[in-house]
Amino acid sequence: MRPENTSIYPAAVRRRHRSARRIAARRAVLAAALLVALGALIGVAFAGSRTTLASGSEIAGLDVGGLTANEATKTLSARAGQVERIPVTFTAGDESFRLSASQLGVEANWGAAVRAAAAEGDGFGPVRGFRRLHTRLFGAEVAPSLTAYTTALDYKLDQIAAAVDRASVDARLERIGLGVTVVPGRSGRRLDREAAAELIVGTLGSFERGTSVALPIVATAPRVRQADLATAARQADTALSAPLRLVYGETRWRLPRWRIAALLDLPSGGDTRVAVAGKGAEEYLERLAKAVGREPQDAHFRVTATGKIVIVPSKPGLQLDIPATVKALSAAAFSPTERTAQLAVRVAQPQRTTGKASQMGITGVVGSYTTTFGGTPGRLHNAQLVARLIDGTLVAPGATFSFNDTTGERSADKGFQDAPVIINGELQNGIGGGVCQVSTTVFNAAFEAGLRIDRRTNHALYISHYPLGRDATVNYPDIDLRFTNDTEKWLLLRTFVGSGSLTVNLYGTPVDRRVESETTPLVVTGHVPVKETEDPSLPRGKRVVDEVGVPPRETSVHRTVYDADGTLLHDDVWRSYYVGEPSLVRVGTKKPPKKPKQAPANDESGRTGVAPGAAEQSQPVLPGQGNPLVTPTQP
Repeated sequence: MRPENTSIYPAAVRRRHRSARRIAARRAVLAAALLVALGALIGVAFAGSRTTLASGSEIAGLDVGGLTANEATKTLSARAGQVERIPVTFTAGDESFRLSASQLGVEANWGAAVRAAAAEGDGFGPVRGFRRLHTRLFGAEVAPSLTAYTTALDYKLDQIAAAVDRASVDARLERIGLGVTVVPGRSGRRLDREAAAELIVGTLGSFERGTSVALPIVATAPRVRQADLATAARQADTALSAPLRLVYGETRWRLPRWRIAALLDLPSGGDTRVAVAGKGAEEYLERLAKAVGREPQDAHFRVTATGKIVIVPSKPGLQLDIPATVKALSAAAFSPTERTAQLAVRVAQPQRTTGKASQMGITGVVGSYTTTFGGTPGRLHNAQLVARLIDGTLVAPGATFSFNDTTGERSADKGFQDAPVIINGELQNGIGGGVCQVSTTVFNAAFEAGLRIDRRTNHALYISHYPLGRDATVNYPDIDLRFTNDTEKWLLLRTFVGSGSLTVNLYGTPVDRRVESETTPLVVTGHVPVKETEDPSLPRGKRVVDEVGVPPRETSVHRTVYDADGTLLHDDVWRSYYVGEPSLVRVGTKKPPKKPKQAPANDESGRTGVAPGAAEQSQPVLPGQGNPLVTPTQP
């Protein structure tokens, strides 16, 4: 028995094995060293100069091997200059487009491309040699980075797309007589702008010319195909197969097939459904709504002959329920057997019911005023017209009444006529003269009611038939009359126009306000202005007064308002400034006639016009007198 773990080989055999392994290792190291040395020799042999590009280097398809970086850059730039104006033909479908690099500003960064090519064959010693050997054997192509004028490129792409793009056409239903047919769709096409831009710039950035380049075109399919309209076509055929009947109570309407055709909205815009809709359906339903409907009537207020306020009750109306009626029409139209549709009608409630009107608190007069008027027919017409425009106005608690907002612009289109009106402080003719009669009356009604007056403007000229200091002018849209309903209930404004008077009443809940007012006298504040005009028919210096003017004047009104308990509510002062009206004066400019010349007289001394012994000096001539030293010549 041999002991455990004892080798079965003799010691001499083990020594021979170790020696063989050492020899093999030495041989491997030697071979590796030889290979490294050989590689180093090969690397050194092909390393070449670092100042030149490796053989086999190409930039944009041009061989630049053996050139220095500067030489390569100049060569590439020169080549680009030779081809930048030579166009390339690009095709898209049946269209062709000639473009050049100079048109689109396509430029290459040759310096960066040369540096990239140099890096391919660069390195330390043998490493550079191996890289250059690889480039020599397999080549190295460097594509330069390219830029273009974005605006010019987009402009050309727009032109190409406009000529090439063709929208797809959806399949559609087309009405032919009282039937429908399916018109097939058509595919479209469009320019792939992103790929086309890349291809155009890349082609113009190269040195290749002469061959045409096809631009990428993408096919576009229609959204709706013929098969998508199969159901809609069957529904349309069913709808047009027979007349329809509409029913409302005891009333019947018959819809012939041609009428049904006008109610159908055939599929469009990518839709695949046929429906009762469109302009034809809207017009028919509008006429139907007028036939079966009845407008509700709001509760309103009426003033009796005795001045009492009564509420005229509201009345509900009837309104066609259009969505429900369309649903019933559609169900009947698309059914081959049930061809009757029940109209849907609902009750239309008034906005102001009798109950709401009774809660508004309009029970009596809270303010009233009457003014008298006359003048031209145009002025009377305008006053009556604007009074009708504001008649019946309701003012909610806390709301503000605006004369201009209520009447709108006073124009000839609304029926207003020419009448005397104050313009720039002078009385002239203009559209809407007489309106201020109504605004003044409304102001005084609110004044007497003790309401808050927010805006009031006096006339430029004093008008004697208005209450002193309490006139109110308006002009759309800048000069307005405004007052606020500062009571707790609604106000109703009513106007009553007589043959020569206008009354404005404000109705609401009487709150027993006490109004006290004091008016200062009308005082003169300056001289009468004078307006002179030249008159060549009057002698120079002569003045004729055609019309005597009035001076500027002013007054003020102080109003205090107290509630029923004596609490002061308002303390207001309105000052009115009236400009003067000029005196109209004509001033003569006619020149006086020339006086005839008189011959001079001779005295005995032979001196002309001088008495004996008189001094030779000039003498004054008084107005209306002759010269005492001049003696008329005797015949």
